[in-house]
Amino acid sequence: MELYLFRHGIAEDKSDAIEDEKRKLTTYGRHKTEKIAKRLVELGLKFDALLTSPLVRAHQTAEILMEAGLSNKLEISSYLAPDGSLSGWIEDWLSKQNFETDCKLVLVGHEPDLSSWAELLVWGEAKGNIVLKKAGMIGVKLPENAALLGQSQMFWLTPPKYF
Repeated sequence: MELYLFRHGIAEDKSDAIEDEKRKLTTYGRHKTEKIAKRLVELGLKFDALLTSPLVRAHQTAEILMEAGLSNKLEISSYLAPDGSLSGWIEDWLSKQNFETDCKLVLVGHEPDLSSWAELLVWGEAKGNIVLKKAGMIGVKLPENAALLGQSQMFWLTPPKYF
C-alpha cells in the first residue's frame, strides 16, 4: 500500500478571534493547493480513499483534492486532528479495511504529526528530522504482512514549491 501524507494548505493566521479548529484556507492557500492538486492529476495519481482531519483547513484541502478528481471517497478521521495517534489509526481504522495491496491512500492533516507519522513508519521513532511544508506531501510504502512501524519505505517528499 502507498500512503500519502498531505499537509493542509496555507490557512488564516492563529488569533484570539478565530478558534484553531475553524481556521480556513486563505485565498492564496486555496489557489496554491488547487495548483498542486492539478499537478498531481497530471502525474497520474489517483487515490482509493482520502481521509482528512476534521479541522476546517484540512477538510477544505481534502475537498480541493476531491474536486480535482484525485479520489471519489472522502472520510473524516479524528486520528488526523492535531496530536492524533498513529497506532490508534492503524489499529482502529487501517487494520479493519479491506484494501488491495496496490492501494493508494492519502491522509490530509497537520504538522508536526504527519512528519512524525512518516518517521515512525520509516525509522520506528520520531526524530524530528522531516519537515512537511504546507500543501506538501510525503509518500510511504507500507510493507505487506509485517509490522508497519520501522518497516516502511519513504519514496516521496515534495515541498509545494516543486509542484
